[in-house]
Amino acid sequence: MTMDSTVLTTDLTEDATRYPLDPLSGAEIEAAAAIISESDYATPTLKFVMISLAEPAKTAELTFAGAQVPRQAFVTMYDAAAKLIYEAVVDIDTRVIDSWTPIPGRFPSYLVEHMTGVEEKVREDPRWQEAMRKRGVTDFSLAMIDPWPAGYYGAGDHYDNSPLICRPLTFMRAAPSEHGYARPVEGLIVTFDLDNMEVLDIEDHGVVPLPPTAGNYDPKFMFDENNRPAFTAFRDDVKPIEITQPDGPSFTVDGWKVQWQKWSLRIGFNPREGITLHEVTYTDRGQTRPILYRGSLSEMVVPYGDTAPTHWNKNVFDMGEVGMGFSANPLTLGCDCLGEIHYFDGTVNDSDGNAVTIPNAICMHEEDFGISWKHTDFRTGEVEVRRSRRLVVSMICTVGNYEYGFFWYFYNDASIEVEVKLSGVLTTGAVEVESGEQPRWGKMVAPGIYGPNHQHFFNFRLDMSVDGAGNSVYEVDSIPEPDPELNPHHNAWITQDTLVASESEGARDWNWSTGRYWKVTNPSKKNELGIPVAYKLVPKDVVPVMVQEGSFIYDRARFLQHNLWVTKYDPAEKFAAGDYMYQSADVQGLPEFVTDDAPLEDSDVVLWYTLGAHHIVRPEDWPVMPCAYTGFHLKPIGFFDGNPALDLPPSPPKACHGH
Repeated sequence: MTMDSTVLTTDLTEDATRYPLDPLSGAEIEAAAAIISESDYATPTLKFVMISLAEPAKTAELTFAGAQVPRQAFVTMYDAAAKLIYEAVVDIDTRVIDSWTPIPGRFPSYLVEHMTGVEEKVREDPRWQEAMRKRGVTDFSLAMIDPWPAGYYGAGDHYDNSPLICRPLTFMRAAPSEHGYARPVEGLIVTFDLDNMEVLDIEDHGVVPLPPTAGNYDPKFMFDENNRPAFTAFRDDVKPIEITQPDGPSFTVDGWKVQWQKWSLRIGFNPREGITLHEVTYTDRGQTRPILYRGSLSEMVVPYGDTAPTHWNKNVFDMGEVGMGFSANPLTLGCDCLGEIHYFDGTVNDSDGNAVTIPNAICMHEEDFGISWKHTDFRTGEVEVRRSRRLVVSMICTVGNYEYGFFWYFYNDASIEVEVKLSGVLTTGAVEVESGEQPRWGKMVAPGIYGPNHQHFFNFRLDMSVDGAGNSVYEVDSIPEPDPELNPHHNAWITQDTLVASESEGARDWNWSTGRYWKVTNPSKKNELGIPVAYKLVPKDVVPVMVQEGSFIYDRARFLQHNLWVTKYDPAEKFAAGDYMYQSADVQGLPEFVTDDAPLEDSDVVLWYTLGAHHIVRPEDWPVMPCAYTGFHLKPIGFFDGNPALDLPPSPPKACHGH
């Protein structure tokens, strides 16, 4: 097969039978919006924020196979005139609004129209124009104005004292489609009223000259001598790599259900979370064994460590304030994904309730991943080796200047890995070149341009179902043998299991000195050694949280204060920082979830794990970042009787020889 013939997409007609966990179709999204728009609840100023599947309550069987469940939409709306959020559950089949709930005192995440309408309004503002003229700018059409979420300045931003606002930042292109982030307009902050779509205020903290050099990655501009870094041509020593599977991929797809080797899973998609995974099971010698009922990104936040006026308030919750599904890219064969690809389209809504399709929002393919296992018998010379392979389910999101790739890997040794790839463009600041100034809270990347110190944190919600719903969580530490009489040679060490018995004990921290991990066991299911079956969460990238108590972001993102939280399953608890954190400063989410101190032993447990990326920028991150990687693993530990990859077939002899 040629690479051009490997594109497969979901084939779901609007009248096809839909599984209860399937994402809403475009027709269902528009039907839900129409039901509300035609109801007595509708007002002329009511806008649709997000329309997604109202997921049915979890069953004891952990599956909906054969079940008939009403198709319902969960709809979030915002009425700017009333300054009020509404939530509704709509039965699409019966065209009935099952519930209608006002949410006072909270602001919504961005509406789609907010992302597109701010730039033009700011350009038209005479105060902004005057500030730009002070910086030598007269062609306002070349200004890029990014509608950054407001963050939180203080009490003036509180719901009682403010409309829904954002704080746009300005960058200048030298030509249309040229890279504007290379010329940040330092010190200029706009406060924009999103309720009335008008500029409220302009703060100008003083003129800093625009940086003198370009920072282009587009081939149209990147070979200019003024570009940083300066290249004259593309390298010519890169030869093609083609991935072919002559017999086709090993996975099968039925709607949103995927089966690959012994794995089975269902894929979901919604405007806030983007990819969601459901009903993840593994077939062990004919027995289907559940592992993960639902997995998803729960929240992400990017706190900046620069006290300069333009930067101190950059603390974006990219998921809760913008939406990862809304930000998903249409992925491209041969560039974003390589090989025998199956694509899933993503469907979201606009502010008027129209369905918007993101073609190829999710990419799925197989990858060779080196050696799975090997041994050479040095006495006989006999060698046994097996290749590892993984199923990759991914999406890539663009949120302003940054790109985030979210990758779920399923391996043929029954392990799961979650990886986040960070790329895109730094958010930049400017300093005067002639002054020789070195930024205190960031690093220079090119003449006149610096990147502020910052961190990225991603919280993943893992609704575990290890061989069933009755699970317990243990923290496992490796420690030196505590009894000196049992350790005469001073070399012994043991593992120590600590039960996380209730939610008051559910906030846990990683410990490098003990090689700590956490395992989820099923006390009612034991392996042939008499040990409860389990999966373990293995941290991969743990970074220190630099957010300090006393800052607004400390409370807004309180989930960062612990690497892992364990809660009892509650379908209303989905987001680590709360449902609505836009323009608020109070503690929400996980710290509130654990206050009822629900028992966790032999219970339906949910893990909330936060991973991070600690970014002290460098010139090599400019003008576009090479990917940085962060993630974690879920691995079986006593779940099987031995190596589950033992039955992998040998590779064909022709695959093991060079040309």
